[in-house]
Formats: sequence, structure tokens, C-alpha cells
Amino acid sequence: METSNQLLKVGIIGTIVAAVCCFTPLLPFLLGAIGISWFVGYLDIILLPLLVIFAVMTMFAFWKRRSA
Repeated sequence: METSNQLLKVGIIGTIVAAVCCFTPLLPFLLGAIGISWFVGYLDIILLPLLVIFAVMTMFAFWKRRSA
């Protein structure tokens, strides 16, 4: 039971962080401020799959929690 709670916490936090970074211009400003704005072009390649992975992890944890 404890592992499903941990999985749920990680999934929810990861989904929120990835969604905030995907849908707000927060990350490009931060990367530009620290001097690595060249990385902004690669954010969609990394953040969108991470958003999907964390969302699936959250759904799996909810499903596992309900079935237990």
C-alpha cells in the first residue's frame, strides 16, 4: 500500500511540474537568465513525453490504489 502512495505522489508532482513547464513561459525565462537559452528549442522533445509518462504513472497509481 505504501508503494502505491509513493507512486501516486511522484506521479502527481511530476505531472504538475511538467505541465507548468510546458504550458507557461517560465522555463524559457529561467534558462535565458542562467545563460543556457539554446536549450529552449529542445524543451518540447523532453517535456511533452515526460508529461505523458507522469500522467500515465498517476493513472496507474490511482488504478492500483482502487483495486487494493
